[in-house]
Amino acid sequence: MATPMPEGAGEAFAESAGEAVQTAVMAFRLMSAIADAVRRQQQRKAGRGEELPEAGTAAAEASDVVEKALPPDIGAALLGAADWPQLAQQLMGFQQAGVDLEMMLPRVGEVAVAVRDQVAANAAGVAREGTDEWVKALRETLPAGPVREAILVSSAWPEMAATMARLDARGVNVRAVLAAAYEEGVGVDRSVAKTLAVKAPAMSRDARLSYGPLTVGLDVPVDLDLGDRERALRQLAISSSENQRFVRMVREAMPGMEREADALVAARQWPLVAARMADAERLGVPVAEHLAGLAKDTSWQKGPASRLVQAANDVLRNPVGVAAGRRAVVDTVAARSTSPSVGPTKAAAKGGATPEVPGVAAHREAGPAAKGGKTR
Repeated sequence: MATPMPEGAGEAFAESAGEAVQTAVMAFRLMSAIADAVRRQQQRKAGRGEELPEAGTAAAEASDVVEKALPPDIGAALLGAADWPQLAQQLMGFQQAGVDLEMMLPRVGEVAVAVRDQVAANAAGVAREGTDEWVKALRETLPAGPVREAILVSSAWPEMAATMARLDARGVNVRAVLAAAYEEGVGVDRSVAKTLAVKAPAMSRDARLSYGPLTVGLDVPVDLDLGDRERALRQLAISSSENQRFVRMVREAMPGMEREADALVAARQWPLVAARMADAERLGVPVAEHLAGLAKDTSWQKGPASRLVQAANDVLRNPVGVAAGRRAVVDTVAARSTSPSVGPTKAAAKGGATPEVPGVAAHREAGPAAKGGKTR
């Protein structure tokens, strides 16, 4: 179940929805005006004068037809508009001229609905793009786990991201605020888990199998779920548009190898490859240049399909020019200390061992160290 939106958090959504409906009403008015111009032209040619019903009467009669023919949101916007009486006169003028409103209005309504949905979709796309920066901020500031995932799955997330942007614009250290909020979130998670007697999540099979070169240095939750790609990307704090960009980068890096590139993207472990790409970008690694190694050295083709996933991981971790099929040297002790799938995160390790608490993985207990300065 989606997290209920807190009071005031839905203002941005309501504004976007309202704009979409008002745009649909504009489209409805335009189509009505065009039809009315045709009606007037025909009546002038026939030498007939203007014969419209009184505005009040027309509004009352047209209301029933509009409510039956149009979606509730568009119909309500029309009936509540200041110019509704005049628009109602147009509609009833059609009826007097022999137009079947019960046939005409649903067709016009379909166009209005299409306009509404297109505007709403565009607004949603802009909102998603606006949150990408803050998905990255969460990935770099908060440890993977229930708190970070809860934020990203919340229906209030776009409004949270908008608030972060406003705070950042005013010079506020958003990362410090996030770190403090994380501590509060962990406290809430503990309390609720204790009340509901929820046990700490056991290490998932995906987390166990992924431990090693694929996850060393990455922040991976103990309950990683690669069987649900959307959730896995969310657990790793990879936004939808960021994931699409990484997919394009892989395909561009493997010209003439479309089938192989698609196989890599379709692989179960793709979210881990995407996370590696995001981490490489954070470290200033020229990701595209490294990925090009997959096309230059195709020794990975000689093995099973899983070799391609490993090769992609290798080229991102190895210096440019090192064979794609050759694994980077891994210090197993370092791997265990930096892989959140097995050992504590760096932040947690600094703070020492932490007790297991129902509902929160032990190695997720330590709060993140907020990075100084502005987010950008």
